[in-house]
Amino acid sequence: MGHAEVLLIGGRAGVGKSTVAWEVSDQLRRVGVAHALVEGDLMGQVHPAPEGDPHRAAITERNLTAVWGNFAELGHRRLIYTNTVSVLTTAASMFERAMGADVRMIRVLLTATDATAAQRLEGREIGSELDRELRSSAYKARLLDERAPADTVRVATDDRSVIDIAAEVLDATGWIAALDVAALDRSRARR
Repeated sequence: MGHAEVLLIGGRAGVGKSTVAWEVSDQLRRVGVAHALVEGDLMGQVHPAPEGDPHRAAITERNLTAVWGNFAELGHRRLIYTNTVSVLTTAASMFERAMGADVRMIRVLLTATDATAAQRLEGREIGSELDRELRSSAYKARLLDERAPADTVRVATDDRSVIDIAAEVLDATGWIAALDVAALDRSRARR
């Protein structure tokens, strides 16, 4: 079957990680490419934080290991994983432990201007978290820009359709063979 591969989609809040990941998944499904999708933020979504794990890193890894184990048991070897900082080298060891030391990691950093991210967050965050999300998003954009490894593919999301963004992300993976490109193009044309 081959080794496991993970498409890491990172980026600031409001950049479109989840939306792009779901579109990538849809495009892969349309051409019959087997894969699984995990929203990384949900792997550690527990309150209060587990004792001794204030940043929820250990519970995130445990959950990823369990979920990936189930997917791998079904024969899957490709995973789409979204999380703000998943593209950073500090996250690599978690994927190696959860998916195997030889896991191939494809890092894609989605980018957006402060104005674009703010517009998207204002439409999404309707509760008390908007101000904190705006500040955190700007901070993480700078952090990711500075610390993303050299092999990270950067994809701008401003003023672009999710279909086009997902196609660019997919190009970085090599998951769609040349023979499948015509089928994907036909699929996109029908939309």
